Amino acid sequence: MTPELKGTAQLTTAMMLSGTLGVFVVESGAPPFDVVFFRVLFGALALGGYVTARGWLRDHGFTPRTLGLAVLGGVFIVFNWVLLFQSYRNTSISVATVVYHTQPFYVVLLGALLFRERLTAAKAGWIAVAFAGLILVSGVTPGDFAGGGSYLTGIGQALAAALLYGLSTLVTKRITGVRPHLIALVQVLVGIPLLLPFADFGAMSGTGWGWGWLAGLGLIHTGVMYVLMYAAYAKLPTSKIAVLAFVYPAVAMVMDWAVYGHHIGLVQALGVPLIVTASLKVTLARPRVSAPAPRTAAHAPEAASRPATPVASEA
Repeated sequence: MTPELKGTAQLTTAMMLSGTLGVFVVESGAPPFDVVFFRVLFGALALGGYVTARGWLRDHGFTPRTLGLAVLGGVFIVFNWVLLFQSYRNTSISVATVVYHTQPFYVVLLGALLFRERLTAAKAGWIAVAFAGLILVSGVTPGDFAGGGSYLTGIGQALAAALLYGLSTLVTKRITGVRPHLIALVQVLVGIPLLLPFADFGAMSGTGWGWGWLAGLGLIHTGVMYVLMYAAYAKLPTSKIAVLAFVYPAVAMVMDWAVYGHHIGLVQALGVPLIVTASLKVTLARPRVSAPAPRTAAHAPEAASRPATPVASEA
């Protein structure tokens, strides 16, 4: 098997796992803050065990500046998860996931706003197309604005989650000389003390089998999934990564239909290809991000030149 074929299999598997995340969140039965708290707790154990076994803690490459950036990115990522999981409850896994997939456009817009990165007319046009698709997918009507309600709140939560993800991506892009696994480990470790004041442990007393779903979010969707993604990123061109990223929302929509009977309507479905096409156009137009891992004789090129924040995934 060639490296690119192996990377394709790894990233496809990772995106398929990501597509099942919504079911794990809902089936756990826990409040969103509790879900994220135990995700980062179990995720830190999984990622910590992996990087320790690989011996990467000894030569981590962090400086005070890059460690601070990783911590800041972790704050954005953790609250991004909280908002996304709340959105699942107020809308549906399908709608929240597609709305959340506007992440690449926020990265471009925030880069232009905060760091004066060039925003071409073509990119601006495709972003406009994407948000036209977003309006269709959301299914929001004028009555929703007049009456408020949880559905409109859920759409806003998914958009806010995508915004926080974009901020985390921009911060993480500025970290160099550190393996993405270590950056991700810092990000989940940050979530433990950050979410501890918000966690309602009393609500966990009757969780029962829900603990298995929560452990899966940490061990599978944070440990196994991240390791697969970072291994794949080192083997694949940006174009293939951008295309395979859409396995995630596709699987999420199938799972939402298969498990809960939820599906988007015909008019909503018309917005999906608009978002997908615009996302590919914007993503592939961006220059390749360079965030190389430390290079020593003992280091393989695995996971070099890729950001720690997963590309177009739930993170």
